Amino acid sequence: MRILVLESSTTSAKAMIYDTDTKSFFVDSRAYEFTDNKTDAASIGEQDPRQIFSTTIEVGRQLCLSKINSDKASRKKIDIIALVNTFHSVMLCDRQMNPQTPLYQWHFTGASSLCRELRHDEEYTLKFYKKTGCMVNSTYPFFKLKLLRQNGWALEKYNIMGQGTYNTYRLTGSWVVPDVTVSGSGLLNTHTRDYDDELLKELSITRENLGALVRYNAAQTLSAEGAALLGLEPGILVLPSIADGAMNQIGSGALAMGTMTFSVGTSGAMRLSVPNPVIPDKPSTWCYLSPHAWMSGAATPGCTNCVDWFKTQFFDSTMNYEKIEENLSNLSDYSNSAVFLPFLFGERCIGWKDDRLGGFVDIRPHHTSYDLYYSVLEGVLLNLYQCYEALTKVSGVPQKVKLSGGILNSRYWLQMCADIFQIPMEIDHSQHGSIMGGVAIAMEKLGVIPSLLDIELPIGNIVQPNPYNSDMYRQRYERFLHWYEISAN
Repeated sequence: MRILVLESSTTSAKAMIYDTDTKSFFVDSRAYEFTDNKTDAASIGEQDPRQIFSTTIEVGRQLCLSKINSDKASRKKIDIIALVNTFHSVMLCDRQMNPQTPLYQWHFTGASSLCRELRHDEEYTLKFYKKTGCMVNSTYPFFKLKLLRQNGWALEKYNIMGQGTYNTYRLTGSWVVPDVTVSGSGLLNTHTRDYDDELLKELSITRENLGALVRYNAAQTLSAEGAALLGLEPGILVLPSIADGAMNQIGSGALAMGTMTFSVGTSGAMRLSVPNPVIPDKPSTWCYLSPHAWMSGAATPGCTNCVDWFKTQFFDSTMNYEKIEENLSNLSDYSNSAVFLPFLFGERCIGWKDDRLGGFVDIRPHHTSYDLYYSVLEGVLLNLYQCYEALTKVSGVPQKVKLSGGILNSRYWLQMCADIFQIPMEIDHSQHGSIMGGVAIAMEKLGVIPSLLDIELPIGNIVQPNPYNSDMYRQRYERFLHWYEISAN
């Protein structure tokens, strides 16, 4: 059987065709080419949902054309389609499902001032956190919607959805959204697994403004319009779009307790499967639903986006990442490197200050652009280690850690990660964890595997920590925490 997985990530569209008989797969991707890229701070995170959809469909269509024979009989050879999207996106559509606002992605911080004011009310903040597993923070769609209402939008007149729900609707004509995805919106009570009426009332909306809640495997069928777009036959099963964080947990084989997924991509996230909601008394980590139970996790908004920013701003365009990292081996005094606070895009865990600013401290006259580049790599990981300490305090120390994301493209950064955490980092054979999550759900739906816990993944490489660097990074971490606390206000 053949499975088509389509993913709309933050910066690019991806597609995979997976053959369950041979366990072989083909993958293609394409970066979005937005005609209205935003560069001012107030608009970062605004995207065109129609362009994301069309790019995703085009990648999938071209992959099908190139990997499946074009004769009519073989057009049926896609047996099921799975959809993947990012967590925390939201937009308003009219009653005909035409977008009326930009898509506000996870890194849109327009609601940061609103959230800062709300966090002054400790009772409201704790109640919201305990109920939803989400913090009062501009990341979450609930507060983006609250901002839209504040700006004059009558939310009750619109259909509210994220990119994944929009993609599902465009391909099937069904307005459905998995509870797993909604759990990262701030609109779902994580204990009842249902929309929270009190929160909906706060926004002056009802369930009629939102998609019908379904479970992760509630397949719809490919409509005639969707089939024409993909060049396939109508009637193929289509699984509703599920957020990449949950999909990564599945595709990395981490639904079982004791395995932590650790993603260092545009943003950073670490997740542990837990049997019941884990929501500490003092907000630090988050807790969302997963297809199997719940996920306890922590996340940061600044990872490879910080690295990309530094490279663009401080290196000649002829320099690539490999050349830059070749020069890092010449640095001799890591202990006196500058400290980088990676909050260029605000802060999520553990302090949840979406208006927090980043920057360098402890810069000395001898520091070069290479020294500062090193500090960026290190600062991102030290912030993630800070999250790791908070997460393991409430959810336990993992038995193994599975690492994924753009960090895998850098051997230097990979080793630094293992050395800072002093934990072996397991690298999956397939670097497409979220897409493989779609494959797993599709295989379960088709009866190829009995359950999501039975997905078989090849063993990848393991990056071992160098204990020689442990003391140095511990001292560097203490300096990072020192400046983190000083810059808190």
